[in-house]
Amino acid sequence: MKSERRTGVDGHRGERDGTGTWGQRVFILLLNWNNWKDTNECLNSLERLDYDQWEVIVVDNGSSDGSVERIREEFPEVEIIQLKANLGFSAGNNAGIKVALERGAEYVWLLNNDTTVSPKALKAMVEKAEADHQIGAVGSTIYYANSPERLQAWGGGHVNFWLGRSRHFQVPVADREIQFLTGASILLRASTVKTLGLWDEDYFLYWEDADYCFRLRNAGWRLGVAGDSKVWHKAQASVGKNSQLLDMHFNRSAARFFARHSPIPIFSTWAGIGLRIGKRVIAGDWERARAVWTGVKRADIKA
Repeated sequence: MKSERRTGVDGHRGERDGTGTWGQRVFILLLNWNNWKDTNECLNSLERLDYDQWEVIVVDNGSSDGSVERIREEFPEVEIIQLKANLGFSAGNNAGIKVALERGAEYVWLLNNDTTVSPKALKAMVEKAEADHQIGAVGSTIYYANSPERLQAWGGGHVNFWLGRSRHFQVPVADREIQFLTGASILLRASTVKTLGLWDEDYFLYWEDADYCFRLRNAGWRLGVAGDSKVWHKAQASVGKNSQLLDMHFNRSAARFFARHSPIPIFSTWAGIGLRIGKRVIAGDWERARAVWTGVKRADIKA
Protein backbone atom coordinates (compact mmCIF):
# COMPACT_ATOMS: atom_id res chain seq x y z
CA MET A 1 0.00 0.00 0.00
CA LYS A 2 1.36 3.38 -0.95
CA SER A 3 2.06 5.90 1.81
CA GLU A 4 -0.84 8.16 0.84
CA ARG A 5 -3.38 5.39 1.34
CA ARG A 6 -5.48 5.39 4.46
CA THR A 7 -4.43 2.93 7.13
CA GLY A 8 -7.40 2.88 9.48
CA VAL A 9 -6.81 2.95 13.25
CA ASP A 10 -3.84 5.10 14.22
CA GLY A 11 -4.55 5.84 17.85
CA HIS A 12 -5.78 9.43 17.42
CA ARG A 13 -9.15 11.03 18.00
CA GLY A 14 -10.96 13.70 16.05
CA GLU A 15 -11.65 14.53 12.42
CA ARG A 16 -8.81 13.66 10.08
CA ASP A 17 -9.85 14.79 6.61
CA GLY A 18 -13.31 16.28 7.03
CA THR A 19 -15.05 13.31 5.39
CA GLY A 20 -14.74 10.52 7.93
CA THR A 21 -16.37 10.09 11.30
CA TRP A 22 -14.56 9.03 14.42
CA GLY A 23 -16.42 6.41 16.37
CA GLN A 24 -16.08 3.02 17.97
CA ARG A 25 -12.91 1.08 17.24
CA VAL A 26 -13.52 -1.60 14.62
CA PHE A 27 -11.28 -4.39 13.42
CA ILE A 28 -12.11 -5.73 9.96
CA LEU A 29 -11.22 -9.36 9.29
CA LEU A 30 -10.72 -10.72 5.78
CA LEU A 31 -10.25 -14.47 5.50
CA ASN A 32 -8.16 -15.40 2.46
CA TRP A 33 -7.58 -18.80 0.90
CA ASN A 34 -5.88 -18.95 -2.49
CA ASN A 35 -7.73 -15.83 -3.62
CA TRP A 36 -5.42 -12.81 -3.38
CA LYS A 37 -7.01 -11.03 -6.35
CA ASP A 38 -10.39 -10.74 -4.63
CA THR A 39 -8.73 -9.86 -1.32
CA ASN A 40 -6.80 -6.99 -2.91
CA GLU A 41 -9.95 -5.74 -4.61
CA CYS A 42 -11.76 -5.80 -1.26
CA LEU A 43 -8.89 -3.96 0.44
CA ASN A 44 -9.05 -1.29 -2.24
CA SER A 45 -12.75 -0.75 -1.59
CA LEU A 46 -12.15 -0.45 2.17
CA GLU A 47 -9.93 2.58 1.58
CA ARG A 48 -13.02 4.57 0.61
CA LEU A 49 -14.86 3.91 3.88
CA ASP A 50 -16.49 6.98 5.41
CA TYR A 51 -15.27 5.94 8.86
CA ASP A 52 -11.90 6.40 10.52
CA GLN A 53 -11.60 4.13 13.53
CA TRP A 54 -10.88 0.90 11.70
CA GLU A 55 -8.02 -1.49 11.17
CA VAL A 56 -7.93 -4.44 8.80
CA ILE A 57 -6.35 -7.83 9.42
CA VAL A 58 -6.04 -10.44 6.69
CA VAL A 59 -6.11 -14.01 7.97
CA ASP A 60 -4.53 -16.30 5.40
CA ASN A 61 -5.91 -19.81 5.69
CA GLY A 62 -2.85 -21.75 4.54
CA SER A 63 -2.82 -20.49 0.94
CA SER A 64 -0.52 -22.18 -1.58
CA ASP A 65 -0.88 -19.69 -4.46
CA GLY A 66 1.49 -16.99 -3.21
CA SER A 67 -1.39 -15.00 -1.72
CA VAL A 68 0.59 -13.60 1.18
CA GLU A 69 3.32 -12.25 -1.08
CA ARG A 70 0.86 -10.76 -3.58
CA ILE A 71 -1.17 -9.05 -0.85
CA ARG A 72 1.96 -7.64 0.81
CA GLU A 73 3.22 -6.42 -2.55
CA GLU A 74 0.14 -4.23 -2.97
CA PHE A 75 -0.60 -3.52 0.72
CA PRO A 76 2.69 -3.72 2.65
CA GLU A 77 1.30 -2.14 5.85
CA VAL A 78 -1.70 -4.47 6.19
CA GLU A 79 -1.24 -7.05 8.93
CA ILE A 80 -1.49 -10.68 7.80
CA ILE A 81 -1.96 -13.60 10.16
CA GLN A 82 -0.61 -16.71 8.45
CA LEU A 83 -2.19 -20.03 9.41
CA LYS A 84 -0.33 -23.21 8.55
CA ALA A 85 -3.31 -24.94 6.97
CA ASN A 86 -6.86 -24.25 5.78
CA LEU A 87 -8.75 -24.39 9.09
CA GLY A 88 -12.10 -23.40 7.61
CA PHE A 89 -14.29 -20.33 8.07
CA SER A 90 -14.94 -20.50 11.82
CA ALA A 91 -11.42 -21.37 12.98
CA GLY A 92 -9.84 -18.92 10.55
CA ASN A 93 -12.00 -16.04 11.72
CA ASN A 94 -11.56 -17.03 15.35
CA ALA A 95 -7.81 -16.52 14.96
CA GLY A 96 -8.48 -12.93 13.88
CA ILE A 97 -11.20 -12.30 16.47
CA LYS A 98 -8.82 -13.26 19.29
CA VAL A 99 -6.24 -10.72 18.09
CA ALA A 100 -8.89 -8.01 17.66
CA LEU A 101 -10.25 -8.50 21.18
CA GLU A 102 -6.74 -8.48 22.67
CA ARG A 103 -6.15 -5.09 21.02
CA GLY A 104 -9.26 -3.45 22.36
CA ALA A 105 -11.74 -3.84 19.53
CA GLU A 106 -15.22 -2.54 20.29
CA TYR A 107 -16.59 -4.19 17.16
CA VAL A 108 -15.28 -6.88 14.82
CA TRP A 109 -16.44 -6.88 11.20
CA LEU A 110 -16.24 -10.28 9.54
CA LEU A 111 -16.19 -9.57 5.82
CA ASN A 112 -15.83 -12.05 2.99
CA ASN A 113 -12.76 -11.36 0.88
CA ASP A 114 -14.80 -11.79 -2.33
CA THR A 115 -16.75 -8.60 -1.62
CA THR A 116 -16.48 -4.90 -2.24
CA VAL A 117 -18.17 -2.36 0.01
CA SER A 118 -19.85 1.01 -0.23
CA PRO A 119 -18.22 3.97 1.56
CA LYS A 120 -21.04 4.05 4.15
CA ALA A 121 -21.01 0.29 4.79
CA LEU A 122 -19.18 0.34 8.12
CA LYS A 123 -20.54 3.61 9.47
CA ALA A 124 -24.13 2.46 8.88
CA MET A 125 -23.57 -0.79 10.79
CA VAL A 126 -21.89 0.90 13.76
CA GLU A 127 -24.67 3.50 13.97
CA LYS A 128 -27.28 0.72 13.93
CA ALA A 129 -25.52 -1.10 16.78
CA GLU A 130 -24.92 2.06 18.81
CA ALA A 131 -28.61 2.95 18.61
CA ASP A 132 -29.57 -0.23 20.51
CA HIS A 133 -27.06 -1.89 22.81
CA GLN A 134 -29.13 -5.08 22.89
CA ILE A 135 -28.15 -5.64 19.26
CA GLY A 136 -25.27 -8.11 19.34
CA ALA A 137 -24.63 -8.27 15.61
CA VAL A 138 -25.49 -6.19 12.54
CA GLY A 139 -25.67 -7.30 8.92
CA SER A 140 -25.41 -5.51 5.59
CA THR A 141 -27.58 -5.50 2.50
CA ILE A 142 -25.78 -7.94 0.20
CA TYR A 143 -25.95 -7.49 -3.58
CA TYR A 144 -24.69 -9.71 -6.38
CA ALA A 145 -21.34 -8.51 -7.72
CA ASN A 146 -22.29 -9.47 -11.28
CA SER A 147 -25.71 -7.81 -10.96
CA PRO A 148 -25.11 -4.80 -8.68
CA GLU A 149 -28.76 -3.77 -8.29
CA ARG A 150 -29.99 -7.26 -7.46
CA LEU A 151 -30.35 -8.04 -3.76
CA GLN A 152 -28.75 -11.32 -2.67
CA ALA A 153 -29.71 -11.02 0.99
CA TRP A 154 -31.32 -8.43 3.23
CA GLY A 155 -28.77 -9.03 5.97
CA GLY A 156 -29.53 -12.70 6.39
CA GLY A 157 -32.49 -15.03 6.45
CA HIS A 158 -34.57 -17.62 8.22
CA VAL A 159 -34.52 -21.38 8.76
CA ASN A 160 -37.40 -23.70 7.85
CA PHE A 161 -37.15 -26.60 10.29
CA TRP A 162 -39.94 -28.52 8.50
CA LEU A 163 -38.03 -28.61 5.22
CA GLY A 164 -34.55 -28.68 6.71
CA ARG A 165 -33.28 -25.68 4.79
CA SER A 166 -32.51 -21.96 5.09
CA ARG A 167 -33.41 -19.05 2.84
CA HIS A 168 -32.15 -15.49 2.56
CA PHE A 169 -34.59 -12.60 2.64
CA GLN A 170 -34.42 -10.90 -0.76
CA VAL A 171 -36.67 -7.98 0.17
CA PRO A 172 -36.45 -5.63 3.18
CA VAL A 173 -37.94 -7.10 6.35
CA ALA A 174 -38.19 -6.03 9.98
CA ASP A 175 -35.23 -6.94 12.20
CA ARG A 176 -37.42 -9.21 14.30
CA GLU A 177 -37.93 -11.51 11.30
CA ILE A 178 -34.19 -12.09 10.83
CA GLN A 179 -33.10 -15.39 12.38
CA PHE A 180 -29.50 -15.24 11.18
CA LEU A 181 -27.11 -12.85 9.47
CA THR A 182 -24.97 -13.99 6.60
CA GLY A 183 -21.28 -14.36 7.39
CA ALA A 184 -20.42 -12.50 4.18
CA SER A 185 -20.75 -9.28 6.20
CA ILE A 186 -21.48 -9.31 9.91
CA LEU A 187 -20.48 -6.75 12.53
CA LEU A 188 -20.09 -8.31 15.99
CA ARG A 189 -20.21 -6.32 19.20
CA ALA A 190 -17.06 -7.19 21.15
CA SER A 191 -18.94 -7.48 24.46
CA THR A 192 -21.28 -9.99 22.84
CA VAL A 193 -18.38 -12.14 21.67
CA LYS A 194 -16.75 -11.99 25.10
CA THR A 195 -20.00 -13.21 26.67
CA LEU A 196 -21.06 -15.73 24.03
CA GLY A 197 -17.67 -17.08 22.99
CA LEU A 198 -16.07 -17.68 19.61
CA TRP A 199 -17.53 -19.34 16.51
CA ASP A 200 -17.99 -23.11 16.64
CA GLU A 201 -15.03 -24.67 14.84
CA ASP A 202 -16.93 -27.91 14.22
CA TYR A 203 -18.35 -26.01 11.24
CA PHE A 204 -15.67 -25.98 8.55
CA LEU A 205 -17.78 -24.12 5.99
CA TYR A 206 -21.47 -23.07 5.81
CA TRP A 207 -24.12 -22.80 8.55
CA GLU A 208 -21.62 -21.38 11.06
CA ASP A 209 -23.26 -17.95 10.73
CA ALA A 210 -26.71 -19.39 11.42
CA ASP A 211 -25.38 -21.35 14.39
CA TYR A 212 -23.72 -18.28 15.90
CA CYS A 213 -26.79 -16.11 15.41
CA PHE A 214 -29.09 -18.71 16.96
CA ARG A 215 -26.75 -18.90 19.95
CA LEU A 216 -26.71 -15.10 20.11
CA ARG A 217 -30.48 -14.80 20.02
CA ASN A 218 -30.91 -17.60 22.58
CA ALA A 219 -28.64 -15.63 24.92
CA GLY A 220 -30.97 -12.61 24.74
CA TRP A 221 -29.20 -10.47 22.13
CA ARG A 222 -30.90 -9.13 19.02
CA LEU A 223 -29.91 -8.97 15.36
CA GLY A 224 -30.14 -5.91 13.16
CA VAL A 225 -29.68 -5.02 9.50
CA ALA A 226 -28.27 -1.67 8.36
CA GLY A 227 -30.02 -0.90 5.09
CA ASP A 228 -27.41 1.68 4.06
CA SER A 229 -24.54 -0.78 4.53
CA LYS A 230 -24.18 -2.07 0.97
CA VAL A 231 -21.85 -4.92 0.08
CA TRP A 232 -21.38 -6.60 -3.30
CA HIS A 233 -20.61 -10.32 -3.08
CA LYS A 234 -19.28 -12.71 -5.71
CA ALA A 235 -20.57 -15.80 -3.82
CA GLN A 236 -18.97 -19.25 -3.70
CA ALA A 237 -15.62 -17.87 -4.84
CA SER A 238 -13.72 -20.28 -2.60
CA VAL A 239 -15.33 -23.61 -3.55
CA GLY A 240 -17.16 -22.89 -6.80
CA LYS A 241 -20.89 -22.81 -7.40
CA ASN A 242 -22.70 -26.13 -7.88
CA SER A 243 -19.65 -28.17 -6.89
CA GLN A 244 -19.41 -31.50 -5.10
CA LEU A 245 -17.17 -29.86 -2.50
CA LEU A 246 -19.88 -27.29 -1.80
CA ASP A 247 -22.47 -30.05 -1.37
CA MET A 248 -20.26 -32.03 0.98
CA HIS A 249 -19.43 -29.08 3.26
CA PHE A 250 -22.95 -27.63 3.14
CA ASN A 251 -24.67 -30.85 4.16
CA ARG A 252 -22.13 -31.81 6.81
CA SER A 253 -22.70 -28.44 8.45
CA ALA A 254 -26.48 -28.56 7.96
CA ALA A 255 -26.66 -31.89 9.80
CA ARG A 256 -24.70 -30.43 12.71
CA PHE A 257 -26.87 -27.30 12.81
CA PHE A 258 -30.18 -29.18 12.92
CA ALA A 259 -28.87 -31.63 15.52
CA ARG A 260 -28.19 -28.64 17.78
CA HIS A 261 -31.06 -26.24 17.04
CA SER A 262 -34.06 -28.09 15.60
CA PRO A 263 -37.00 -28.97 17.88
CA ILE A 264 -37.11 -32.34 16.06
CA PRO A 265 -33.54 -32.87 14.76
CA ILE A 266 -34.15 -36.18 12.98
CA PHE A 267 -37.08 -34.71 11.02
CA SER A 268 -35.26 -31.54 9.93
CA THR A 269 -32.10 -33.41 9.02
CA TRP A 270 -33.71 -36.07 6.87
CA ALA A 271 -36.22 -33.70 5.26
CA GLY A 272 -33.36 -31.49 4.07
CA ILE A 273 -31.22 -34.43 2.95
CA GLY A 274 -34.11 -35.95 1.02
CA LEU A 275 -34.90 -32.70 -0.79
CA ARG A 276 -31.29 -32.04 -1.76
CA ILE A 277 -30.55 -35.58 -2.90
CA GLY A 278 -33.85 -35.77 -4.78
CA LYS A 279 -33.15 -32.52 -6.62
CA ARG A 280 -29.78 -33.81 -7.82
CA VAL A 281 -31.11 -37.23 -8.80
CA ILE A 282 -33.86 -35.63 -10.89
CA ALA A 283 -31.17 -33.56 -12.62
CA GLY A 284 -29.18 -36.74 -13.25
CA ASP A 285 -26.23 -35.46 -11.18
CA TRP A 286 -25.36 -38.58 -9.22
CA GLU A 287 -21.93 -37.30 -8.16
CA ARG A 288 -23.47 -34.34 -6.36
CA ALA A 289 -26.16 -36.57 -4.86
CA ARG A 290 -23.39 -38.75 -3.43
CA ALA A 291 -21.60 -35.62 -2.16
CA VAL A 292 -24.72 -34.68 -0.16
CA TRP A 293 -24.75 -38.11 1.46
CA THR A 294 -21.00 -37.99 2.12
CA GLY A 295 -21.40 -34.67 3.93
CA VAL A 296 -24.12 -36.03 6.20
CA LYS A 297 -22.05 -39.11 7.05
CA ARG A 298 -19.04 -36.94 7.90
CA ALA A 299 -21.15 -34.93 10.32
CA ASP A 300 -21.25 -38.06 12.48
CA ILE A 301 -24.67 -37.15 13.85
CA LYS A 302 -26.61 -39.88 15.63
CA ALA A 303 -30.06 -39.23 14.29
